[in-house]
Amino acid sequence: MTNQFATTICCIGAGYVGGPTCSIIADKCHDVLVYIVDIDQTRIDQWNSDKLPIYEPGLDDIVKRRRGLNLFFTTDVDTAINKSDIIFVSVNTPTKKSGIGAGMAADLKYIESATRRLAQVAQSSKIVVEKSTVPCKTAESMRAILESNSKPGLRFDILSNPEFLAEGTAIQDLLNPDRVLIGSLQTPEGKKAQATLADLYARWVPREKIITMNLWSSELSKLAANAMLAQRISSVNALSALCEATGADIDEVAYAVGKDTRIGSKFLKASVGFGGSCFQKDILNLVYLCESLNLHEAADYWRQVITINEYQKKRFIQRIVKSLFNTVTNKSIAILGFAFKKNTGDTRESAAISLIKYLIEEQAQVHIYDPKVEEEQIFFDLIEPGVYSNENQVLHKVKKLVKVHKDAYSATLNTDALVVCTEWDEFTNLDYQKIYNQMRKPAFVFDGRLILNSDKLRKIGFNVEVIGKVAGPVTVEN
Repeated sequence: MTNQFATTICCIGAGYVGGPTCSIIADKCHDVLVYIVDIDQTRIDQWNSDKLPIYEPGLDDIVKRRRGLNLFFTTDVDTAINKSDIIFVSVNTPTKKSGIGAGMAADLKYIESATRRLAQVAQSSKIVVEKSTVPCKTAESMRAILESNSKPGLRFDILSNPEFLAEGTAIQDLLNPDRVLIGSLQTPEGKKAQATLADLYARWVPREKIITMNLWSSELSKLAANAMLAQRISSVNALSALCEATGADIDEVAYAVGKDTRIGSKFLKASVGFGGSCFQKDILNLVYLCESLNLHEAADYWRQVITINEYQKKRFIQRIVKSLFNTVTNKSIAILGFAFKKNTGDTRESAAISLIKYLIEEQAQVHIYDPKVEEEQIFFDLIEPGVYSNENQVLHKVKKLVKVHKDAYSATLNTDALVVCTEWDEFTNLDYQKIYNQMRKPAFVFDGRLILNSDKLRKIGFNVEVIGKVAGPVTVEN
């Protein structure tokens, strides 16, 4: 380690968490040398290019400002580990697809692989930081692997430092976090390592926002936070079904409820359903954890959050079919938005995927536009490589029925309906008179994100259906 750097950090995993988090550390701490490593050469090449592998507002400027100075992206994992004092483990923890806990438990194979690599190559003691979302007691497994496989005399202090980033606002979340959690074993050595990481964050985060606690509380806090946020979304979506049945307006109900200071207004926006890499995965992980500890009633409670989310997607699809005279076969439908939320290119668990797969099965012609999701990613999500044995046949079928467009006007040309699946700001500012003029009649709009001016669209001539609001009369152009 050269003298100009006070400390050196290695982040194993160059994904949605590790990349932005450690780029901010490099930007805020110029005397800290930061290596972000990954075994995926293509991903590292993207981080070193002008087009980063992830889209996040503000990230490009930060990476380009520090890259090559104290921020480096490399596949040389072993060298980076040995140069570093602090190792962030920020690898993927997907839901298991097979074996015990399949469909619910977190698959920790990447965590174990990274930990074994660390134990194998480390030549000096390290502070190891869990950055990935993991179930309780994962630190114990990491400790067992490190102590059993490392060189004699080395010490590894394991900390839990979960991320609380919302895609689309991740940079601001990192610059001005609600809190930074750092969990450790409550031993003198654990507390010393905890203080070291706290001092690093304190370079830009106020001390009162840096919360220290025991290791297991920190690990569980991440799952708990995501579960409760998802619970709020499922709660308001369950109410949206009631609103549609009674004539109440979900926007008005949510506004009234959110004015209660004990509840607050955040995450009370009804929609076609939540997506992203965290909510469903973390809730299922929590369900599995409860069941494995014989807390079956608690498991059932959290499982219902997922049930309502799937119910909301199904309801929205059924409403589209019913409005389009009970069939979508051979109809042309525009999908505006493929990312799971605005200001990100992330498509994991996006509600649009479920909707489009249904439309494909019903032989509808689907036209997709999203300002940040690449065509390659869209087809990847729709054919699910590795799931089907006849992948080429599936891809041929999908491409026969699905076309990806470069703008909303092209996507809506000669269509029967347009469906808003992502709340991109751009979609609120489109020329809907122009869109109406080029659509087949009667022209339908299905707002799955409650972002459009329904009254204005109805005056133009659209038949508008909105989540959480009673259906309007069908308008037929004379």
